[in-house]
Amino acid sequence: MEDKLLTFKEAAEKLRTSEAGLRWMVHSGKAPKSALVGGARRMFRESDVDAFIDAAFADAAEV
Repeated sequence: MEDKLLTFKEAAEKLRTSEAGLRWMVHSGKAPKSALVGGARRMFRESDVDAFIDAAFADAAEV
């Protein structure tokens, strides 16, 4: 099954942050994995965004 690709807007909505906030996360290296698709458009795999959220909750449970 193919993994759905999310735009910046869709990924930001899923992460409950603004697009600017997600851009900052990408810039600072603290965002889910992403790639430039077509040479100019950054996309996120839905499974990577979900894994990022799961990891945040796992880290929070250890504290």
